[in-house]
Amino acid sequence: MACVAVTWARPESTYTDKWDNINVDEILESNRLLKGYVDCLLGKGRCTPDGKALKETLPDALEHECVKCTGKQKLGADKVIRHLVNKRPDLWKELAVKYDPDNIYQARYKDKIDAVKGSA
Repeated sequence: MACVAVTWARPESTYTDKWDNINVDEILESNRLLKGYVDCLLGKGRCTPDGKALKETLPDALEHECVKCTGKQKLGADKVIRHLVNKRPDLWKELAVKYDPDNIYQARYKDKIDAVKGSA
C-alpha cells in the first residue's frame, strides 16, 4: 500500500500528451476555432475536452515555466504566443487580464514576449 501511495503522490513528469497532435496552425488560422478556445479559457463559452484540459493546465504551466510540457506542447505554446502577440493582441490582452492580472508572468517572460514581437 505504501508503494501505491508514493506513486500516486509523485507528480507526473510531463502533462498528458493526449492532445500533442492537435493542428495548432488550423486553430490559429480559423477565427471561429481560435475564438472558441479563447472563450473557453476566459470562461465565456463551452470547452471542448482539449480546451478544458488546457484551461486546467495553463495556470500550472505559467507558474512553473512549462517544465511539465512535452516538446510538442512547448513548440505549440510558442507558436500560439507569437500569433496572439503579433496578430491578435486583443485576445492576448484579454487572456493576460484573466491569467496574469498582476503582470507577474508578463514580467517573468518579458524577454521571450519581446523576442516574438514582429516575428509572425
